[in-house]
Amino acid sequence: MSKESLSGSRPGTVYLIGAGPGDPKLITVRGAECIAKADAVVYDRLANPRLLRYMKPEAEKIYVGKLPDRHTLRQEEINRLLADLALSGKTVARLKGGDPSIFGRVGEEAELLAAEGVPFEIVPGITSAIAVPAYAGIPVTHRDYTSSLAIITGHEDPAKTESSHDWKKLATATGTSIFLMGIANLPYICQSLVSNGRAPETPVALIRWGTRPEQQTLTGTLATIVEQARETNFQSPAIIIVGEVVKLRETLAWYEKKPLFGKRVLVTRARSQSSALAEQIDELGGEALEFPVIRLREPESPAVREALDQALRRLGDFDWVLFTSPNGVSYFFRRLQQLGVDIRTMHKAKVAAVGPKTAELLAERGIIAERLPAKFQGEGLLDAILPQLTPGQEALLPRSDIARDYLPVKLKELGLGVTEVDVYETALEDQQSDEVLEQLRNGEIHVITFTSSSTVDNLIGILRKAGADDPAALLKGAKTVCIGPLTAETARKHGLQVDAMAAEATIDSLVDTLRRL
Repeated sequence: MSKESLSGSRPGTVYLIGAGPGDPKLITVRGAECIAKADAVVYDRLANPRLLRYMKPEAEKIYVGKLPDRHTLRQEEINRLLADLALSGKTVARLKGGDPSIFGRVGEEAELLAAEGVPFEIVPGITSAIAVPAYAGIPVTHRDYTSSLAIITGHEDPAKTESSHDWKKLATATGTSIFLMGIANLPYICQSLVSNGRAPETPVALIRWGTRPEQQTLTGTLATIVEQARETNFQSPAIIIVGEVVKLRETLAWYEKKPLFGKRVLVTRARSQSSALAEQIDELGGEALEFPVIRLREPESPAVREALDQALRRLGDFDWVLFTSPNGVSYFFRRLQQLGVDIRTMHKAKVAAVGPKTAELLAERGIIAERLPAKFQGEGLLDAILPQLTPGQEALLPRSDIARDYLPVKLKELGLGVTEVDVYETALEDQQSDEVLEQLRNGEIHVITFTSSSTVDNLIGILRKAGADDPAALLKGAKTVCIGPLTAETARKHGLQVDAMAAEATIDSLVDTLRRL
């Protein structure tokens, strides 16, 4: 039976989770579920920080990462930390790179938890021993080459008088040998294999940061790889794969051939919108780092809400309803439903839309918009419907609180009655920015995407709030890609260099622009 926790109640459960090899999408469904329910998440440097997005907002985040030359916490201290957190009544997620039972010391952590009466669960993960070679185009087995493999720790001290490995058996026992954490001992490993019967011409691959944008692969043989690694300053964390299957990389390499391979792209759109862009980036081999800087919400001001409701209750008065964004469509129909207003009251109005996505959302609701403008902004919309506009017509513009004045001003000049209502508003997203700030300083973010002027303004504001004295200088290490000329103009006003701009103000066009960088 479980002991009582320090708070007098039953202890929380500790989930010992394999976080996978690096690509955050390689987390298991069970692993993601356990992170989401945790009150505290304990993680190290081999667990991708993007996995923390599954956390509850109020959950505690604890870094216990180890580097080759220093340990943030000793293993014994980590074991004790997990037990103490659980004994205080917290549900704990312990993220460990790869699979926790393959050189992950999960046994040591679980033993203390068992001794303390803390319930725990071991959640297997995808080990780097198989995933990293696969991302480099190297299957660890192949019926034409080998049907056996060994996974070996490479983290042995070469100064030891006696190795824990039986090199005489190990050198030739299997067709594929995979060494984890062995770059520092590469000369010792190669020498031990050759001196115990492995042919010097046996192919070898070193793969660093496998499954991530930083993935690097170096191939050679047991006779050459040590010098090659020295010449290229090949560093950990990396795995070593020895065997004939390495030859398959020449024809099977796939990840590194993707258009956006090697690019980590900062996505600044609102969380409710970012997934479509992030998914396309990931599909093309990049890594989308979602960092929403704006939050969309219904208007908070009672006066603004009342003005919107009054306009929606008299939809039958309008000759035109002009939508300038997909968000405008979504929030417009949401409020209609909340008010119980029948869309058929809008029967006499012509409906126009800026951009194909806006028109698509209208079509999903059974409304076919007037022909689309050539330019997906207010100027283009006005040009497209101009022949149908006559003085005295009434136009409704359901928009955001920061929409431009161009369209309503021009419509009024043409003699139309214009009703502008805020169906949604944008707010500064308040979130932790330490990770993004550190990645920017380290040059780990390669591209920044802006999909509106407000995303530019808010990112600059968030970086200043986080302690960046000169946000523009901090962002210079990454290329800047904007969705349209207005967004690009805002970026330049903040001192940013715009490296590319989408041909059309659409996500598909933005992604095409990223491919050409």
